[in-house]
Amino acid sequence: MQLRELGRTGLQISALSLGGAAIGQQYGNVTREEVTACVYAALDAGVNLIDTSAYYGKGSSEEWLGEILHGRRDQVYLSTKAGRFDYADFDFRPEAMWRSVEESLRRLRTDAVDILLAHDIEFATDFEAVFTDTADCLHKLKRQGKCRFIGMSGLPLGLLRRAIELCDLDVVISYSHYTLQSQRLLTELLPVAEEHGVGILNGSPLCLGVLTNQGPPPWHPGSERLKAIGMQAAEHCRQRGTDISFLGMQYCLQETRIASTITGTARVSELQTNLRALTTPIDAELLAEVQAILAPVMNETWASGNWKEPA
Repeated sequence: MQLRELGRTGLQISALSLGGAAIGQQYGNVTREEVTACVYAALDAGVNLIDTSAYYGKGSSEEWLGEILHGRRDQVYLSTKAGRFDYADFDFRPEAMWRSVEESLRRLRTDAVDILLAHDIEFATDFEAVFTDTADCLHKLKRQGKCRFIGMSGLPLGLLRRAIELCDLDVVISYSHYTLQSQRLLTELLPVAEEHGVGILNGSPLCLGVLTNQGPPPWHPGSERLKAIGMQAAEHCRQRGTDISFLGMQYCLQETRIASTITGTARVSELQTNLRALTTPIDAELLAEVQAILAPVMNETWASGNWKEPA
């Protein structure tokens, strides 16, 4: 397994990490047996970072991971998030954050997590409070030993840039901005992250399902054009005898400036495919063909939360 530095944290983390959304049934039903087998296979393959949240499955992802990792906690860096608790339930006030972390630690059966993040901060209603009160709370939790490193996550890159500049973070999670369809993370976030020594974790490398054979879920916030062109690209890959999601994982995993790409899977078969993507040379001709198909929607994104980019 390739290991990469996570910013200034000193952690050497696996280029491929495991996301807890699928474990929390966010993408369909999975059994505890499937999840257990997937987590153990990931650890055995050298995956050493698992990222979850109080939001995923309303705590069930953390609860299952706490049970599964019993006796193997020292083999993995655990990352979790607070501040988002349901689809439309957000609370970034210090008292809510602190309560959430205590509950997460109980579910995860651990005294501390390695990384703690404020989750999807673009849904806050007071960004000044996030940059001050929420950030101060994260730093206090760090000083109290509840976590080793702190960060924030979200979609708008301008918001993550501002958080890096103001909040003395260790880590950020950006999603859907480094994929076959978007490279904005490299130009709009990476420079400021490198300047401040902040590690980047890349979430949703398949654009929340757009870059898959089955296509995105009904709730996907992107445009209909984005979804339709994603389907065209997927069909092109099928005709070439491959899977667009495999190509998409290959593409993301080859970028060494990103510390780790989070794969949201809870099944061994999907994990094994992603592990093969890490070591299989990319088909440059196919990559060029797919990106040509995606060109009309290249770097397209969607509105998320309450953040407005400054004029």
